[in-house]
Amino acid sequence: MKFILLSIFVLSFSVVAEPKFSKVGDFKLEYEIAGSGEYTVLLEGGAGAGLSDWDPVFYKIAEKATVIRYSRVGNGNSTKIKRHFTSDEYAHYASNLLLNLGITQPVILIAHSYGGNVARDFAVAYPAQIQALLMLDPSSEHDVDIMRAINLEQANKEIAAVKLADMENGMSNNYLDFWSKRPLPNYPQIKDMPVTVIASIQKNPNPPHLLASDQGVLKWGETWKQWAEAFPQGRAVLTEMSGHFVQFDEPELVISELTLIIERLIKH
Repeated sequence: MKFILLSIFVLSFSVVAEPKFSKVGDFKLEYEIAGSGEYTVLLEGGAGAGLSDWDPVFYKIAEKATVIRYSRVGNGNSTKIKRHFTSDEYAHYASNLLLNLGITQPVILIAHSYGGNVARDFAVAYPAQIQALLMLDPSSEHDVDIMRAINLEQANKEIAAVKLADMENGMSNNYLDFWSKRPLPNYPQIKDMPVTVIASIQKNPNPPHLLASDQGVLKWGETWKQWAEAFPQGRAVLTEMSGHFVQFDEPELVISELTLIIERLIKH
């Protein structure tokens, strides 16, 4: 009996990841690794996100693959900063983190919110390090256009408020990194690979901003559907069951879409 209990304890301990740190450039990045298998999944969080943003799905993914979650510079327990980073800079650090960890095979990149911008830059700059992309309610350069089309005056007030809030934190992901880019940048094409977007079109009875209004979420869903389905292996999933944090509201949906991606990779 004691042997059985000890075995259970050891097994439970072995699947629990512990935060570690990797030196990338001048900064230390906090990360955790769990699971094993043929495929490796890298989790790219939203603006200000730490490791806990992936709690609902981290160990579920570990049942299917090796999974890595980390905190970008300035987030979680990674090195604190008071400067602006761009999504392509973050992508560079993500690439080097994988190299530091000895990850030589291309990863499946799952990204949430602002992490979607980082993920797209990663896919363009480091195509040999990625084999599939799954984005959860990702941010878009078109956010401001959607808002302004609904109510120009109110949109400009809301955008200005986001800019000020970003600046108070010493960095500006939302505004400077992509909302302020006009004309829209001509991004190089991401390579042919499985690309899936899960976009929330959940209606909010008291929308906190124009992008969350009924008009906003519908246009948001249409925009991402068109983007995803332009890829040969693209797929769009529009859900009314999730808010912005899909991994918390519908973790089973994230796992099922990851499973579909893995099945497609196996067939190829």
